[in-house]
Amino acid sequence: MEAVAVVEPFDPSLPELITDPYPIFAEIREKDPFHWSKFGYWVVSRYDHVREVLMNRKDFGTGDFIANLKLFYGPDFDPMANSAYRWLFEVFIMQDPPQHTRTRGLVTGSLTAKRVRAMEPRIREICAELTDAFVSEGHADLMTQFAYKLPVMVICDLMGIDYGAPAMDRLMAAIPEAFVAFEARKLTEAELATANRAIDDLESFFLAEFEDRLANPRDDLLTALAQTGTMPDGLSMHEATTVAIALFGAGFETTANIIGNGLYRLHCHPDQWQRLVDAPAALAASTNEEALRYESSLVAAYRTALNDTVIDGHPVAKGQRVLTLVGAANRDGRKFPDPDRFDIGRGASDHMSFGGGIHFCVGAELARIEARVAFEHMATVLPTMRVDLSSAEWRDNFLFRGLLRLHATW
Repeated sequence: MEAVAVVEPFDPSLPELITDPYPIFAEIREKDPFHWSKFGYWVVSRYDHVREVLMNRKDFGTGDFIANLKLFYGPDFDPMANSAYRWLFEVFIMQDPPQHTRTRGLVTGSLTAKRVRAMEPRIREICAELTDAFVSEGHADLMTQFAYKLPVMVICDLMGIDYGAPAMDRLMAAIPEAFVAFEARKLTEAELATANRAIDDLESFFLAEFEDRLANPRDDLLTALAQTGTMPDGLSMHEATTVAIALFGAGFETTANIIGNGLYRLHCHPDQWQRLVDAPAALAASTNEEALRYESSLVAAYRTALNDTVIDGHPVAKGQRVLTLVGAANRDGRKFPDPDRFDIGRGASDHMSFGGGIHFCVGAELARIEARVAFEHMATVLPTMRVDLSSAEWRDNFLFRGLLRLHATW
């Protein structure tokens, strides 16, 4: 076990973590890579240790959901009385085996690689539709007019949902309102009430969609999910609804952040933007991987020790929580040479931005295709684009890093 100098324990509420978390990550990673937080969990920040936790399906999982929440709310809090936490408790991405194994298998059986890869021509069409709508204006907010709209339209096409439906604006707003429940902290009364309403809205919408698919089957993801109910141990209608909310939300929220973060970093490093402009088809895939590594949309992930275990010589007791700082691990020089250099030719796909082990992001392949096509398209169609970095505004969210707006001109 390496002896290191102790620094101030990690505090996820620090405002600097929104504007620029990497100096804090670097100090913790180099001086105190494994420590106990005042909030009641271990913090790990080096690549090998983060990977060890995320990949170890035997000793780490989501753990006791209710007990974990009571660490923040106190012993009398009832998570199941709140729609947002009930959904989070029930959705497969927050479960451990055997429940997780069963549900994830049914989801991946519906969200097949063939179905995902067949979307690429349509993704290219959507990119063109979006830029055609604003290219003549000479300016755009790349987040609201491109980065968010692209993955929303893609997931709608995949699910068979009408993107132009009157409910769509409300559904898009409901996702960030509901997903605040992922944050490991005590929400305010207003935040929790809003999250509960958002989940109620989403559940009502998708339940109606599933009822329609059972009556009128189509060649889409929602029909495939609904029809698993005819299989042995298939998804119930309620389970399918929880899954659909997760896929819909993750299908656009995180992908939008990947695209936005990547465009931001490309213009922080104009030499790298020019490299992409000079060879968009050749460098788009590696650009995406470097954006994922350098400015991960997933900054951190929590796990719970399922058994007494050890990380880098440090004992971790069964039931204790561990916060893995993915953003710190992705810039660990022990793994990535010259880690603070943004290099779109690096091509390192072994970052931890999609998680790992049994909880590796089920939509990773779709996100990679969308972002690759987006970076190639933007460098081809708007090669003279310049981003106003000074007006870029980061969302006030520690776990999921992304921009509210990103203005560009050409």
